[in-house]
Amino acid sequence: MALYTEEINRRRTFAIISHPDAGKTTLTEKFLLYGGAINLAGSVKGKATARHAVSDWMEIEKERGISVTSSVLQFQYDGFCINILDTPGHQDFSEDTYRTLMAADSAVMVIDASKGVEAQTRKLFKVCVMRKIPIFTFINKMDRDANDTFELLDEIEKELGIATCPVNWPIGSGKGFKGVYDRNKEAVLTFSDTEKGTKEGETKEISVKDKENLASIIGQDAADKLYDEIELLDGASAEFDLDAVRSGDLTPVFFGSALTNFGVEVFLQHFLEMTTTPLPRKSDQGLIDPVENDFSAFVFKIQANMNKAHRDRIAFMRICSGKFDANMEVRHVQGQKVMRLSQPQQIMADERKILDEAYAGDIIGVFDPGIFSIGDTVCMPKEKFCYEGIPTFAPEHFARVRQVDTMKRKQFVKGINQIAQEGAIQIFQELSSGMEEIIVGVVGVLQFDVLKYRLENEYNVEIRLEPLPYEHIRWIENKDEVKVDKIVGTSDMKKIQDLKGNPLLLFINSWSIGMTLDRNPGLQLSEFGKN
Repeated sequence: MALYTEEINRRRTFAIISHPDAGKTTLTEKFLLYGGAINLAGSVKGKATARHAVSDWMEIEKERGISVTSSVLQFQYDGFCINILDTPGHQDFSEDTYRTLMAADSAVMVIDASKGVEAQTRKLFKVCVMRKIPIFTFINKMDRDANDTFELLDEIEKELGIATCPVNWPIGSGKGFKGVYDRNKEAVLTFSDTEKGTKEGETKEISVKDKENLASIIGQDAADKLYDEIELLDGASAEFDLDAVRSGDLTPVFFGSALTNFGVEVFLQHFLEMTTTPLPRKSDQGLIDPVENDFSAFVFKIQANMNKAHRDRIAFMRICSGKFDANMEVRHVQGQKVMRLSQPQQIMADERKILDEAYAGDIIGVFDPGIFSIGDTVCMPKEKFCYEGIPTFAPEHFARVRQVDTMKRKQFVKGINQIAQEGAIQIFQELSSGMEEIIVGVVGVLQFDVLKYRLENEYNVEIRLEPLPYEHIRWIENKDEVKVDKIVGTSDMKKIQDLKGNPLLLFINSWSIGMTLDRNPGLQLSEFGKN
């Protein structure tokens, strides 16, 4: 157990969240660069010949220059073993991000210095607050013109309802960006524009007490402004409190430029000091301690066809406790089966390495023959507990799906079921029609494009999507106590069922939900389904 403790305690597992284009993928790559996992950072939106970002592996991601699924990346740095969960920035893929946050112990929030808090940042942040996980803020793109620094902090506090504590402070922005002031060291680190994609760069450290030297390097005006801001900052900003950071009530704020590497390594070093080792997890048998308990894990993501040559399905598991050994037998609690996990592997975007062992905090991928679902628990054969379920979010857009070639029914049913099991889409049937009539629900409309693209490219099935006017879906919480066929609804209501046979109601207008509840005393409806 002592060896376990050492290995588990050096693990750090965090998710990176942001609005699209805030520079999240670039920051992820720079972390990998400092960890020696890659030698040259790629370009997310480069020309067709440019090397693509390591974490964007799906063809559609490379074509559009956006992340649509979460990637898992592991690297070593300064004695730590770091697991990064890179999430999609685009709001249409936010459900994947929600599930990924369930597997993280902390989150790094990347904010564009010229745009501040954006819609998607707000949405993702709420999930972090719900989970009470520590949030670290990196305000990026200081090499471009930025908003006023005090206003940026004020916006984070007002919009997200979390106190901020700047660990460093920027001196200018854009062409006037001179560097950052390190509050702890009381020194200025000067900015030098490094060659993109490399980690070399010269940074000088000048004490703020050395006023003449500082003014000669950053200019008298910038120095004067900095002294005024330091005074304001020391009087106005929240005191740094590690307990408040770890309970999710205070976010340490850092400034820099991921593109030019400035401030990235400083941020990584501080982050590793402040963040925690893998945390205990809630189960139906109480908290499961990462060190004290034997191996256990839960499935937070399923991805089919990660490698076209293999045509496989990978279930991603977050190890919550103990040590995993490739030869051990484990219990799949929901499947009520004792088994070996097949082809356990560490995933680096679409590259994979077969594993012999892994520890609490690590993310492993295992071959899934179709038995795992999102939220499933695996543990030692003698144990029998379940980790908390992962909520299924209500889709907001619906379409009827039809295949163009009816002879390809088998591939169509297989493809749409596999993509649904990944959680990217939800599929429903009209109560009377069986699998003939399939209705697809998605959180964001871009998911329809991904569905069409993947069915054509991975399953060789062409489909037509017929948009439906419904915008609201409700699960029937007390389905065993009500007669679904006797529910009296409104003219814009439709009765459907999910793949497990659970009845649901679709509505065009939100007011119809209240009217249906009034007309059916005792009926209980929920916005969330449970995996």
